Amino acid sequence: MGILEFHQVEKMAGNQVVFPRFDLSVESGAVTAVQCEHEAGLQLIGMVTGMAPASHGEVRFGGELVGRQFRNLASRIGVVLLDDALYERLTPSEQLRLFRNLHNTGATVEDLLRQVGLEERGRTRISKLSYSEKRRVQLARALVHKPDLLILQEPEQNLDVESRIILQRVLAEFTAGGGAVLLTTSNLENAVTMGDTVYRLNAGGLKLFEVAEEEEILEDSVPVEETVPETEGDTPSPQLQFNKIPAKVNEKLILFDPTEIVFVESVEGVSQLHVQGETFPCAIKMADLETRLQPFGFFRCHRSYIVNLQRVREVITWTRNSYSLILEDPNKSTVPLSKGKYAELKTFLGI
Repeated sequence: MGILEFHQVEKMAGNQVVFPRFDLSVESGAVTAVQCEHEAGLQLIGMVTGMAPASHGEVRFGGELVGRQFRNLASRIGVVLLDDALYERLTPSEQLRLFRNLHNTGATVEDLLRQVGLEERGRTRISKLSYSEKRRVQLARALVHKPDLLILQEPEQNLDVESRIILQRVLAEFTAGGGAVLLTTSNLENAVTMGDTVYRLNAGGLKLFEVAEEEEILEDSVPVEETVPETEGDTPSPQLQFNKIPAKVNEKLILFDPTEIVFVESVEGVSQLHVQGETFPCAIKMADLETRLQPFGFFRCHRSYIVNLQRVREVITWTRNSYSLILEDPNKSTVPLSKGKYAELKTFLGI
């Protein structure tokens, strides 16, 4: 059992389902990342803090129901929201000392500042800090009482490189000490980079992403032996079929279901998978991707594009020889349709 448990929770907004019922366990010693829209992330965090109670189901922290009881459990939970405010007239040292006194316990101010890389900015007014430095103060404030669980909303959004490195180092130290982290982000790449376990939450529910270190994939790979011709009477060997499409994010590989992919684009010879408005590089060549994706309703509409026909919403004729496809994705993407493929597409669709 995880330190934080969601049991059959569901959230409604009027007659609209924000997300249907799901179960989720947040384990100690690990970062659980949930990729979702901004509003869904707020609702998920609100279920823990009591700001947005679940329409159905329950949330338990350490076996105890949260929500209305959050104040009683707050000494064990740290929360960093995207729009959290700070006392701009105070310095980081004064801000952290204030919250340490409120909790009447916790890490020393000096240790916290060192942990988030602000030891030389401790006596500078917060109003004079950069956006990324302010976010680091918020992180330190959430850690001041040494919580068991840390909840983060869009932790990497608009951070500079230095702050991202510090953030990931802090989370690694926190989880190494047995702490649990739940973070929500609208950016799948951030979720994959930061999370030990990665989920996507939307109107279709909660889905676990298959993510692994690249080295793990290589170690688990088994060389394919040469095929031995079958003799009469032999039982045909079953053919192994692997439908996932791999993409690389830093040192991790994420495996996409073909139906998640909106379109594939070739950029300087590298295949790019477009998924929910984000782009991920894939080592598989376009010709091989075309073969693998065709059974799932994909169509090579241009030498540089393969499109999921289930995501095509409109075919636009610009001129007699110029066409485009409008796709259903967050960016309302437009991809070219070559003249020769236009007639093929009409035949493929039976029109």
